[in-house]
Amino acid sequence: MIEGDRELSAMIQEIWDNDVNRLRPGIDYRISLQGKAGDLTGLVDDNDGAGLPLFTFVDENIFKKETFLAFISLLDNYESDTGEPEIVTPEEELENHKFLDSIIKTPTMKIAHKYLVGKHLSPEDTTDFKKQLYHIWFELYARRGSSKPDSSGFEHVFVGETRGGHTVIGFHNWIQLYLQEKLGHIDYKGYSVNANSPQPDENKHILALQFSWKNGIKPKGSIFIGVSPEFEFALYTLCFLTSPNERVKVSFNIYDVEIVCHHHNQKHIGTTYPVLVKYVDVAPHTGSSDS
Repeated sequence: MIEGDRELSAMIQEIWDNDVNRLRPGIDYRISLQGKAGDLTGLVDDNDGAGLPLFTFVDENIFKKETFLAFISLLDNYESDTGEPEIVTPEEELENHKFLDSIIKTPTMKIAHKYLVGKHLSPEDTTDFKKQLYHIWFELYARRGSSKPDSSGFEHVFVGETRGGHTVIGFHNWIQLYLQEKLGHIDYKGYSVNANSPQPDENKHILALQFSWKNGIKPKGSIFIGVSPEFEFALYTLCFLTSPNERVKVSFNIYDVEIVCHHHNQKHIGTTYPVLVKYVDVAPHTGSSDS
């Protein structure tokens, strides 16, 4: 691991240790991995390695916490089809600001902010930092093939989009996945592994999976499960601002992970998500616990 990655890993470990709103697997939520997803040839939706939903239980009291509540309020603000221009109403803009206000107060975002200020990558003033976050995550831009602003980093990563009516793009958030599955809009089709992937585990916080949403297919997606919105926001913002590379290798807790982070015009997040490389046997200062 190169020195910069080691430093970033230490920072992400600190954010992980301070993610006080993270859910505990098997206690606050339970998932059912079932079978391995089939390889999709073309876009034929005939492979299903899971007859049951992914989530078997989530303690929804968690969703009453301020950051979760503010996050969930944003999920219905978007037109999922790329090519359809987004119209941001004043109410929605207010919800965006409310969400940023709620996460900026959390330990995870405070740690990330302090680190970014030290690296001269973010303004020290909280109001200016919030403007920077808004610019990176919520400003609209035109995704490939569109002439009008139809996407944002937040919409792509956390809400999900469809392209051509048949392909799901983005959609890397477990809360959105759970809520959409509960509504019957998601069909979980099994976990994804290849020859180099570690076997997934129902008590771990990262999962590669396949699912259909609306009329589209996500052949392979990768998500954190059970983490708070502020953890993901802090982690992805750190990777976006600190690394020009589109794949950042970091280690924290029991995970060796590549954070994929594509920039859009160097100004906005195009997409970002975790790819599990391997489980680390021992995390020296956290024990082997993965709660």
